[in-house]
Amino acid sequence: MTEEPRMKGRLQCDLGVLRRGLNEKIFGELLQGVEQRGNMKFFVSFFGAETQEHGRTPTAQKTRGLEAASPGEVKPSGAPGGRRPKSDQSQRSLQKKTPLAVATPRPLASSILTQVLGRGRFQKVGDSLSLRAGEPLELRCRGKVVRWRVPVYLEEEGEGRLRIQHFSQHSRLQLVNSTGADTGEYGCWARHCLDAACAQGGDRQGKTFIFFTDPEELFVPTENYYEVVQLRSHQPALLPCQVTNPLAQVTLHREFPPEEVPVDGTDISFDVKQGFTIHRPRASLAGSLFCLASLGGVRQISTKYMLIYIKYPSSSPKPTIQASATLVRLGENFSVTCTALGEPEIAVDFIWEYPGQKLGRPPYLSEWADVLRREGQVQQEAGSTLYVEEARAGDAGVYTCRATNLQGTGTATTRVRVTRSPRVSPAPS
Repeated sequence: MTEEPRMKGRLQCDLGVLRRGLNEKIFGELLQGVEQRGNMKFFVSFFGAETQEHGRTPTAQKTRGLEAASPGEVKPSGAPGGRRPKSDQSQRSLQKKTPLAVATPRPLASSILTQVLGRGRFQKVGDSLSLRAGEPLELRCRGKVVRWRVPVYLEEEGEGRLRIQHFSQHSRLQLVNSTGADTGEYGCWARHCLDAACAQGGDRQGKTFIFFTDPEELFVPTENYYEVVQLRSHQPALLPCQVTNPLAQVTLHREFPPEEVPVDGTDISFDVKQGFTIHRPRASLAGSLFCLASLGGVRQISTKYMLIYIKYPSSSPKPTIQASATLVRLGENFSVTCTALGEPEIAVDFIWEYPGQKLGRPPYLSEWADVLRREGQVQQEAGSTLYVEEARAGDAGVYTCRATNLQGTGTATTRVRVTRSPRVSPAPS
């Protein structure tokens, strides 16, 4: 028997002993012998890869298969995802120490999400990760009970390309035939159990944003040529022109008249993971806008966004209500008026509830909106008046006015009594 097969057999026999750390003398001699024979690479791969794969038992098979119909044919980059990078001296030094970690339990890493680079080769994922379109993706999430989150595109159309498997101590996500459309956030939640029944423990999560770079698709493809975006005066608006490559230079442009929209980071800012955010919407930004990406001599435009400006009120209406008379005689006419003060150019809708509805009385209404100047402030007074002619006994009761704007609804009520007795006129002074 040659020396290397004999060494391999001895490694297999002593694997359990070494993992429990019961015979450090044998371990030291074995390590020294392997180093002298220049076969350190075999030693590392044997203890690193084999214990990772064979030390865990699958508890469930494929949980779901979601396949995405590609929005367009994308040529693979031609760079195999499993190709090993050349290790430098610092990496080789770390590899020599790898077997020692088998006998000593290691503390949990700060992130439960890792990328699988190859058999027994892992790396922690950071805030973002870039892969070429066409390369496979494999992520591992540590925990007993794991849930995954992937881009909506993959959830709806990922069948056949996306595969998720759960094991006893981790879950694995695999994606093949990747395209630029798969760009987005990938994350997982995991339950870490402190007892057999998993009654005690804590939830942890990990996430990363993955760019699938494609020189032919600088923007993440969308189904629509035009997308309507509401510019609401009280909240930011997002133009979601996501890029597939974080190195792309992106600018914002108006279609008519053709001009570049300045991005100062305050009123408008750009995030490579989301797109442009308009922090202070205004009416002058309404119209057709698009994003322009440039990279390596390639220029592409995004979906066009039709921006519609909507001025939102700061709060819901607070109406007041008043009747022309709270006590009326049978056959008399009276009216009930509801008013609401607010910001100019804000539409307010009024809805009435009144006793005459039960009698089949149709509402007779008049509505208006006036601009008022009070103490240096400009306000709008919107109002609605309900007219009741020839009062009947059934017109007595509660009158309710509901005033509604884009922020909500306010309500006001008053009561009117109808009497048969003549109204008592005040005595002359």
